[in-house]
Formats: sequence, C-alpha cells, structure tokens
Amino acid sequence: MLPSEKFLAAFRSNDEAPRTLVERAYLSLRHDIVCGALAPGERLRVEHLKDRYDVGAGTLREALSLLLSDALVTAEGQRGFRVTPISLADLEDVTNTRVLLETEALRLSIRHGDAAWELALVAAFDRLSTAERTPESLRSGAWEHANRGFHEALIAGHGSPWSRYLLGILYRHAERYRYIALRAAAATEAGPPRDVHREHEDLFRAAIGRQEARAALALEVHVRNTCEVLKKAGLGAM
Repeated sequence: MLPSEKFLAAFRSNDEAPRTLVERAYLSLRHDIVCGALAPGERLRVEHLKDRYDVGAGTLREALSLLLSDALVTAEGQRGFRVTPISLADLEDVTNTRVLLETEALRLSIRHGDAAWELALVAAFDRLSTAERTPESLRSGAWEHANRGFHEALIAGHGSPWSRYLLGILYRHAERYRYIALRAAAATEAGPPRDVHREHEDLFRAAIGRQEARAALALEVHVRNTCEVLKKAGLGAM
C-alpha cells in the first residue's frame, strides 16, 4: 500500500479483498489490534507474527510501518514494535478530537450533500438498523461494519480527503475502546442499558432533515457515550 493510498483506506473494511501481501498483513494486523486479539502493550515479534499471518519478515515489517502512521503500534528503536497502549486519558483525547473534527465534517456534509448523499445515507442507516436488530451481528462483526458505513455516509457529503483520512484513524482508535465498552457493559449490571439504536436514529433524522446544529449535538452525545460507559464501568485507573 503506497502512503498516498492511505487516504482511500481510512474507512476500508477488512472484508474487502487486499490487493497486495503488505495490504493483507496490514489489514489483518489492524483488525487484531482493534478487536483486542493483540493486546494493548503486547510486543510484536516479527519472527512469531510472520508465521501467524503467513507472510515474510520484510512484508510484515512494511505492514507494521504502516500501522505506525495509524498510531496503532509504537516502535522501540532496535527492539521492534509494540501494540499502542490504551488509557482513559488517551480515550478522552481521541473522543475530544473526533468530536471536534467529525461534527464539523457532518455540518459541511449536511450543507453540501446532494440527493445522492441522501440516498446513500438512508441506505447506510437501513443496513445499520438491520444489524442492530440481529444479536449475532455483534459477534460476527456485521454491526461494526454497518456502523462504520453509517458514520462514513454521514460525512460523505463533505468530500475532503484529509477529513476522511484523519477521521478514519480516529475511528479505528475509538473502535478499540468500543470493544472494551462492550465487554464492560456485559460484565456490569449498573445503570440502564445504552440505547445505541436510538442514538443512531436521532442522528440520522437530524442529518437527513438538514438540521446542522441538532445533528452535530446528536453526534457529539453519541461519540462521548463510549467514554462515559468506560468511566461508569470503573476503568478510570486503566
């Protein structure tokens, strides 16, 4: 994957067929980091991972270098790579930055989106609603795929490659924490369950109704809720 192609990979799904061995390794590693199969802070040993991902050492190092630019791995000089650690402070920073960029991108998308944008947004919301009605979709990854598509459709009317690229990186980091939030919600019975579908519906209706301020507020509430779920689950010392 060339550096310039990372603009196109911002919301790229692991379901899409990779075009090169480097891209295959990159997408596989990214998926395993985001979902927690490779734990935060875990050392990434090339000699072990090349067998796990069935690629050569050179290919794997190229993939890890791409993940450096996504801030999903860190380099340790001559000692190799590690999965980027997680913390509540990092989650708050990711959340605040995402709110800042994504709400503005949404406002501009609502302002400039055409009829094709509206049709694509309706289709994305319908797919997400179907996934939310299917419990199996959480385990299979179908919900995450539909959720990613919905957020992409919301800002698609803006059309800025830089916004898409930067928000794609932030989205992946937020996704890491969502997996933690899902596990935390399953492990605790404190408080009422989060109505994610209602959050998405409020956001969709405001966006499709061209209500910029209401849509931006709904998006901010939605994005911040994951951070609040983790705090309520007692992960402040994470």
